[in-house]
Amino acid sequence: MKELTIDATVENIEKVTSFVDEQLEELGCPMKAQMQIDIAIDELFGNIAHYAYNPKVGPATVRVDVVQDPLSVVVTFIDNGLAYDPLARKDPDVTLSAQEREIGGLGIYMVKKSMDEISYEYKDGHNILSIKKAF
Repeated sequence: MKELTIDATVENIEKVTSFVDEQLEELGCPMKAQMQIDIAIDELFGNIAHYAYNPKVGPATVRVDVVQDPLSVVVTFIDNGLAYDPLARKDPDVTLSAQEREIGGLGIYMVKKSMDEISYEYKDGHNILSIKKAF
């Protein structure tokens, strides 16, 4: 397991992505899976940066774990901002046009569809959201 604790700011999304990509490259992660994970990082860390501590800035920890059989990576995002379960929100109706659809929720929906597993818990004052991708 490797982890990075960094200020939850939009400017740090690139650093978080690079940190995770280093681990993925060491594992020989296929490019398609890496791109899907990178998009998930952008969405999830971006949400923490925008909403967890608003209007202040606080820390976020990103943890990368490797799971064997099948070879998978679990990326966990931990912050102690406002409690919020993005998985509790109803999925957007993607059959509607962009004009008809309610604003919000599409990013987390895309993460749910591209990852093998996604989980959330609020424990000891921390939001803990994990994504898992097999490759």
